[in-house]
Amino acid sequence: MTKNVEMLIIIILMKTDKTSSLFRAFRNRNYAVFFSGQSVSQIGTWMQRTAVSWVIYSLTHSVFMLGLAVFAQQFPSFLLSLPGGVVSDRYNRHKILLITQTASMIQAILLAALILTNHYVIWEILTLSVVLGIINAFDVPARQPMVHEMINDKEDLANALALNSAMVNIARLVGPALSGIILQVFGAGICFSLNALSFVAVITSLLLMKLPEFKPPAVKKKVSHELAEGFRYLQQTPAIGTIILLIVVLSLLVLPYDTMVPVFAKVIFKGNAATFGYISSFMGLGAIMGSLFFASLKKGTNMRIIILMSIVILGVGLIIFSRISYFPVAMPFAVLIGFGSLMPTTACITTIQMEAASHMRGRVMSYVAMGYFGMLPLGSLLIGTISEKITAPLTMLCQGIIAIGIAALFFKLLIKDKPGGKNREQFKKTHELEIEKI
Repeated sequence: MTKNVEMLIIIILMKTDKTSSLFRAFRNRNYAVFFSGQSVSQIGTWMQRTAVSWVIYSLTHSVFMLGLAVFAQQFPSFLLSLPGGVVSDRYNRHKILLITQTASMIQAILLAALILTNHYVIWEILTLSVVLGIINAFDVPARQPMVHEMINDKEDLANALALNSAMVNIARLVGPALSGIILQVFGAGICFSLNALSFVAVITSLLLMKLPEFKPPAVKKKVSHELAEGFRYLQQTPAIGTIILLIVVLSLLVLPYDTMVPVFAKVIFKGNAATFGYISSFMGLGAIMGSLFFASLKKGTNMRIIILMSIVILGVGLIIFSRISYFPVAMPFAVLIGFGSLMPTTACITTIQMEAASHMRGRVMSYVAMGYFGMLPLGSLLIGTISEKITAPLTMLCQGIIAIGIAALFFKLLIKDKPGGKNREQFKKTHELEIEKI
């Protein structure tokens, strides 16, 4: 039975034209298997995210509480992402993912049980959100670098990372739309139950993978020393440090725009849970378009130009969307927002993964996770508080203007063909040798 499942996955994902540059990463068996399972799980994840936001807003009618829910889920990831990066560099990432995905399934089961029994209050939902944040602190630093272990031909790495983003954003399109319909017809409990069931797919894909035997690092240093080593590496690699700083600023001031989507659905467009799902899905459609565009980029494309252009697109989308109160007219700009919000983070993470030294990759990704998961919940609280003072449309307008300002501010910092006065590849190799001497 297991063999039949495996063969079905390979037939579906690997019988593409092998000359196709868009799907070339599927030539790598482990990646194809993982992609299939993760795709199903991500749809469930987005269904749960949508349902949690709707349940909280329906109970409280407070944008601040929506921001608090995001804070509860993501701030623990900020606090624990650095230890998570050390764990990723020290231990078998495949086993780490099996543990974190199983734990996420249990969290979804508990959430479903609360809602289905109709014995729940806000603090219980927030507590389970904190639990998920703790799990993600160890999941993200292990999952992102493990893509390298799945890819045999490193020429396919950038394509694999781009397809990962496409996978997440296809789920971002399908998940909220399904969630909106299911919320209306069956209720939130069924959304959470389906998410719990979706983890079976990703756990199965992890069990089907055939990876080389894990060889633990020869020397294990103190956690504090490894964290300090990672920070020194970023100091000595400003080309990567600047990109992480950009992620921090975007996560604090711009990307929390989605905190206000339920308000637009219910108040501005005078809709219901399905309306909320449709808005999220149109944004997901834009993100898919961005993912496919990113996957089709040729080798040698200047990622820093892509980063800056996409931030400007996001800013324009936010400005126009905030000024429209008629649902059909607003949706094309929701697509634009989705396109613009995906591209900066995807391009930033791809650039970091390609340029970071292999033995530092887990810790570097933990700093990325710390920046994202640290600032996004704080930004959600900030945006939620401001929007209750000056309204959601005006807040989103300001975010659009800030996004364009950020692109202008980081232009000189990012558009450097020779960071530190050296060619990028030579710069990377030099610092790998320096770190090995530490």
